[in-house]
Amino acid sequence: MAYERVLTKHVNEPHSYTLDFYLTQQRGYEALRKALTLDPNDIIEQVKASGLRGRGGAGFPTGLKWQFVLKDTPKPKYICCNADESEPGTFKDHVLMERNPHLLIEGCAVACYAIGAKVAYIYIRGEFYHVQQVLEAEIENAYKAGYLGKNIFGSGFDCDVYVHRGAGAYEAGEETALIESLEGKRAQPRIKPPFPAVAGLYQRPTAVNNVETLCNVPLIVLYGSEWFAGLGPEKNGGPKLFCISGHVKQPGVYEASMHTTLRELVFDYAGGMIDDRPLKAIIPGGSSVPLLLPDQLDTPASFDAVQKAGSLLGSAGLIVMNDSVCMVWLAMNLLHFYRHESCGKCTPCREGTDWLFKLLGRLEAGEGRQKDLDLLYRVSNNIVGKTLCAFGDAAATPVISTMKLFRQEYEAHVREGRCPLPAPWRASRPLFAGAH
Repeated sequence: MAYERVLTKHVNEPHSYTLDFYLTQQRGYEALRKALTLDPNDIIEQVKASGLRGRGGAGFPTGLKWQFVLKDTPKPKYICCNADESEPGTFKDHVLMERNPHLLIEGCAVACYAIGAKVAYIYIRGEFYHVQQVLEAEIENAYKAGYLGKNIFGSGFDCDVYVHRGAGAYEAGEETALIESLEGKRAQPRIKPPFPAVAGLYQRPTAVNNVETLCNVPLIVLYGSEWFAGLGPEKNGGPKLFCISGHVKQPGVYEASMHTTLRELVFDYAGGMIDDRPLKAIIPGGSSVPLLLPDQLDTPASFDAVQKAGSLLGSAGLIVMNDSVCMVWLAMNLLHFYRHESCGKCTPCREGTDWLFKLLGRLEAGEGRQKDLDLLYRVSNNIVGKTLCAFGDAAATPVISTMKLFRQEYEAHVREGRCPLPAPWRASRPLFAGAH
C-alpha cells in the first residue's frame, strides 16, 4: 500500500480542475513545453519505452499505435480521445475529466505533436453533461493562456482541441464506431483493415486513445520513460486506475501499481466484503471479461497476469460478488444491457443477444429446460468471433464464463424450477456502477 498517487493525487482538493491549480501544483504544461523541443519520433520512442498500454480495454501498446499512424502523407491527421466510458463497472475517466481536465488537455496536445496532427477531438459520453461543461470551460482557459491554438510557445506548432458529445451509445466506445459517430453517422463499426492509423476520421490517419491513456503521456515526457516503466511490471508500466464496485465496503476509484494483487484491491483498498460474507467471484475488467474465482485473488492486477489467469484486465472495472449472487441472474442482467446496446449491424450479435436474454429469463422464471443449457452454449458460440467488432464476444462472455464455472447453478434452476438461492440477494446492493 506504499504507493504514491500520481494521476489522482489532487482530485479531492478544491479547485483541482482549474488552470491555476494545474500550473502551481502539477507542473502544468511543462511537458508540452518540453515536448515541443524534441523530435516527434523521439516522443513516440519514449512512449514505447515506457510500457504504456491503452487503458480503454484492449491494452495495446500506445507508442506502437502512434508509430503505425501514416507518416508520409499530405493528409491531415487526428487524435481522437475516447471518453465514452460506457462499460458497466467503470467510472475512472469521469473522475479524471472532472477533477484533472488539464492533464487530459495537455496529453491531447502532446499526442498531436507526436503523430503530426493539429486537431484532437474528445468524444465524451452523452450522459456526462456536467463533465462536458467542465472540459469546455477549461479548454477555453487553455486557449486564453496560450497552451492551445496557434504557434504554441512560439514553436510554430498549432493545436486545437474540441469536445464532441455522443448520444449515449455503448458501441461508440469501439474506435471505428466512435469515428463514424464523430462524422455524424450512426455509431457502428467499420470493416478493418483499413485501420484508423491509415484511414480513420474523414478517411485520414487517426490515433484513438482512451482518457486515462492520454493523461499518462505528460508524465512520461516530464519524468522520463524509465521512471514511468518502473511504476509497474515489465510491459505494464505506469500508474493504473481501478474501479471497484459490488459487494465491497468502500466502492470507488483507486490508483495503484499493476504490481498490486486483486486481493489487495478488494480487501485493502476497498475495505473487504460487506458483512464479511465470502467472496464468490470477481469480474476484473468490466462486465465483458470472464470471471475469476477466490483462489485467483493473488493474481497481480496487470494486463499480462490477469490474462494468464484466464480473464482480461480490460477497463479495470472490478465487480466483486459475494455468495448471495445467483450466476444465472448475473448473466441475465448483463445480457439485458448488451441486448439493449447492440448496434444491430451484425446479425449474430443483433439476434443472438436477444435470444440469450430470453433463454436466461426463462431459466430465472423457473421455466427452463435441460436442452436450454446446450442451446445457451450454441447461441454463444455462434456469436463469438463472428462480428465486426468485439462487442459480440463481450456479450457472450457472461454466459460462457458463468456456465463454465457455475454450471451447477444453471442445472439447479432447471431441476428445481426456480432460483435455488434465497430471495434476499435480489435486494442486495447493485453490482454495477457506471453505465448501468
